[in-house]
Amino acid sequence: MILFLAGTSDARALALEIKKAGFDLLATVVTENAANELKKQGLNVHVGRLSGEEIAKMIEKYGAEAVVDASHPFAEEASKNTIQGADIADVPYIRYERESQTFEKQHMVMVNSYEEAAIQAAEKKGVIMLTTGSKTLQIFTEKLLHLPDTRVIARMLPRKDNMEKCERLGLPQKNIVAVQGPFTKEFNKALYRQYGVTLMVTKESGKVGSVDEKVEAAIELGIETVMIKRPKVHYRTVYSNFSDVIAHLKSILPSGHRASKAQKS
Repeated sequence: MILFLAGTSDARALALEIKKAGFDLLATVVTENAANELKKQGLNVHVGRLSGEEIAKMIEKYGAEAVVDASHPFAEEASKNTIQGADIADVPYIRYERESQTFEKQHMVMVNSYEEAAIQAAEKKGVIMLTTGSKTLQIFTEKLLHLPDTRVIARMLPRKDNMEKCERLGLPQKNIVAVQGPFTKEFNKALYRQYGVTLMVTKESGKVGSVDEKVEAAIELGIETVMIKRPKVHYRTVYSNFSDVIAHLKSILPSGHRASKAQKS
């Protein structure tokens, strides 16, 4: 059985491919929405964040023989916990990582953290559209909301907890774009024009996250972009396509050892 960290659209697709290859699989996700998407495909799912120790216990409980980490490129803590859990349980750890993209550096500043991105945005002011999600929103609101000649537009998933967080942080309702992507370049251009955006902040999540559509739209409109680089995590065994992940699993888990004790949780 494979313990599988999921949550993104490409992770769900990989989970199904692993299942088709003959492996039992237990997926772990953070939200009920992500769990429902996987359950629709007939997969067993655990919902909730897990520490390294909890992952190790789950590996032991379900008899997992390997761990596949297909979490978001910016889910740094989740990946580190998974590596720790696999090490404690002494099972192989395999990372599926979306391929990185390269962009024209025209009108773009590359930074290493959300804090650096917020500092860059504070220096530029204007109409700033954040497309970095809700988790790190406070980093930006603390540095930007009090500035003169500055309007912060936050684009995020249309979830109740996100709206409540915006309210707590003092982000006006009129400055919230609650919508779920991915979006086309044309949609992004329309949004930028609607709000008169002068600076767009995003992170290097990969093509699956439609980062290229956001950036290309900004470039065509002459809008500056602040791009947050991916966190550096020592994954050891990492692949960027499904076939290599599955080939590795087949090499370490022969067909005779693919039986699982996985149960719905």
